[in-house]
Amino acid sequence: MWRRHWLLFSQAVTVALGVLFVVGTLKPEWLPRTGRDSVAALPPAPTFVPPARPLAAAAGGAASAPVAVAGLAQAARRAAPTVVSIMASKTSRAANPHAEDPRFRFFFEGQGRPPPSQTGLGSGVIVSIEGYLLTNNHVVDGASEIEVQLADGRQAQARLIGTDPETDLAVLKIDLERLPVIAFGDMPALQVGDPVLAIGNPFNVGQTVTSGIVSALGRNRLGLSTFENFIQTDAAINPGNSGGALVDAQGNLIGINTAIFSRSGGSLGIGFAIPVDTARQVMESLVRDGQVRRGWIGVEPRDLTPEVAESLGLPVRQGVLITGVLAGGPAAKAGLRPGDVVLRVGSKDVVNTAELLAAVAALQPDSETTLGLQRGDRPLDAMVTVRTRGAGAGAGRLRRRVSRRPWPRPPRLRAPWCS
Repeated sequence: MWRRHWLLFSQAVTVALGVLFVVGTLKPEWLPRTGRDSVAALPPAPTFVPPARPLAAAAGGAASAPVAVAGLAQAARRAAPTVVSIMASKTSRAANPHAEDPRFRFFFEGQGRPPPSQTGLGSGVIVSIEGYLLTNNHVVDGASEIEVQLADGRQAQARLIGTDPETDLAVLKIDLERLPVIAFGDMPALQVGDPVLAIGNPFNVGQTVTSGIVSALGRNRLGLSTFENFIQTDAAINPGNSGGALVDAQGNLIGINTAIFSRSGGSLGIGFAIPVDTARQVMESLVRDGQVRRGWIGVEPRDLTPEVAESLGLPVRQGVLITGVLAGGPAAKAGLRPGDVVLRVGSKDVVNTAELLAAVAALQPDSETTLGLQRGDRPLDAMVTVRTRGAGAGAGRLRRRVSRRPWPRPPRLRAPWCS
């Protein structure tokens, strides 16, 4: 009896499952849905909007209101019109003074023709409505004629206002109306990893925009110039980009593209730009005074390493070791000696030669400052009267002291110029 009931139950279950399968396949909407069977849509991912940074005032203009920029395309549209192409012509040899004499031209046909000229290509950035441009010194160095072409096709002859080879910067001026002007960026807010655009005229193919990030800040000891505090970027920089703009995600100027590290002449993802705060200080000095006046004290510095400090028996492990003092110079008159370690310039601590050089150069010539020193096992202060850098050449003989243990000079990276 129980076998028959079990058989009927099995058949009923089998038929019910079969019906359920057919309905679920052909008419799934007939079946009720429970909470476990339903699938809820995921909420949309939050959209990150970078905070807008206030625009710094351009030279000669007032500060602009904060502008929110959605992407790098808008940054490129804002900055690109302010970047120009520069053609710098340099006569390779002087013309023959007898070129216009018919007898000379009869006997020496062809030798009276105008001498060939060399043309260098680079880029520049319009930073003032008055027509001032920033570029690199090596772009216009020795040029007899400088022609500037704007992104809108206009051309103009540029006048050289001044150069500063120690930072590899130059200031030009053009006389055109309705000039687009770039805004200066907030250099202290710049961080490694921030997106940047490099704008220039590489290989004379026309204005080009490349993107990347800030790879490093404060790069020095590259052997490119006297005062080095470069922004390193992986945005592609090639020959012809020298003097062009490095801009942030809001289209503000943060650097002047200057050099690349390359074995082939093309970009390897290591480019260097002069920070905009340095460029602005140099430009203001050149426009106002025609030159850049920097402080100078007449010493030969070297980084103090723990090994050198131990060999000299010094209680400090960082600072700047003075290996030479110029006789008759400001430091010598203040009592500095070879072997002293500079720990402080005024109220600013210094830990390497680049910081010492920058701190002294920032001092006003003919002013006085206090140097915090370490001499042997005792600290002391020395009052130094700062002189103008460049005016002390040949002031005297450099006094050096041989260290107890020789140490190698730090390696220097030699990167080629962009153009």
